[in-house]
Amino acid sequence: MHIGPYQLDNNLLVAPMAGVTDRPFRQLCRQLGAGMAVSEMISSNSSLRGTRKTVKRLDFEGEPGPISVQILGADPKTMAEAAKVNVGHGAQIIDINMGCPAKKVCKVAAGSALLTDPALVRKILESVVQAVDVPVTLKIRTGWDQANRNGLEIARIAEASGIQALAIHGRTRACGYSGNAEYETISSIKQALSIPIIANGDIDSPEKAKKVLELTGADAIMIGRAAQGRPWIFSEISHYLKTGEKHSAPQPGWIRDILLGHLENLYAFYGEFQGVRIARKHIAWYSKTQPGGALFRQRINTTDSTEKQKALITEFFDQLAINQERAA
Repeated sequence: MHIGPYQLDNNLLVAPMAGVTDRPFRQLCRQLGAGMAVSEMISSNSSLRGTRKTVKRLDFEGEPGPISVQILGADPKTMAEAAKVNVGHGAQIIDINMGCPAKKVCKVAAGSALLTDPALVRKILESVVQAVDVPVTLKIRTGWDQANRNGLEIARIAEASGIQALAIHGRTRACGYSGNAEYETISSIKQALSIPIIANGDIDSPEKAKKVLELTGADAIMIGRAAQGRPWIFSEISHYLKTGEKHSAPQPGWIRDILLGHLENLYAFYGEFQGVRIARKHIAWYSKTQPGGALFRQRINTTDSTEKQKALITEFFDQLAINQERAA
């Protein structure tokens, strides 16, 4: 799959997720089979550009390309300026967020709230595309609500404005993350457009990935929540699409090593104090499907040192391995 001049390693993409897809997580997903990972959304508000959070989100050191950075806002001029700033910091692809359903985003008429104003959508897209010399992509939902499912209209505006790839989450803004994603709208958009289409929403297994690709005809799929605590889902899907066979379930010792490596990168990136606290949610995701995970998370959440976190993780997953051997 190509986005502009960039040929991706495959057609499996990491969805941008606020508070999740930082550099350590993106790097790990790429190592474990993702073809591209989009950054956390960065506000176009110039007053936020110097904050510690934004500075961290603009750190791409050592990250494999192409570097895709998502920007958020509702004003064409400030969005164009934000695109320029991010390209100056190393972005090779600019992605525009018109899919976020969060109330704090929509109440400032950004994210998926923009889907109610196609004229403004056109102005923003044209302004950003004209402002930078790198590919611009867009992420949307199927519409604002069930009565206003205008994804196809927005998609046509996007293609006409010079957008070079379009990701579509199979829910409306009103759906949030409830119910089931639908893929008929994505299929109709794929049939109507010539730019690459990326299907997103509820893709949580190799079988579902294959089914969504078949249902939509999409050029690629994008995975978000299913990669939390399971960043190897990309290699699982890649293997299944190539061979029709499923990987065997990862062993506790292997998961332990992946998690410990992830944490070392978090500690190095954020420092011990912040790194330990950010690590807690990732540890919870890695352990949520494991027996005894709830008690383990209670213990983890009371620790405030890197060494204690690592010791508890090692103890937990080593015990899982012992229990597994006994049961075999």
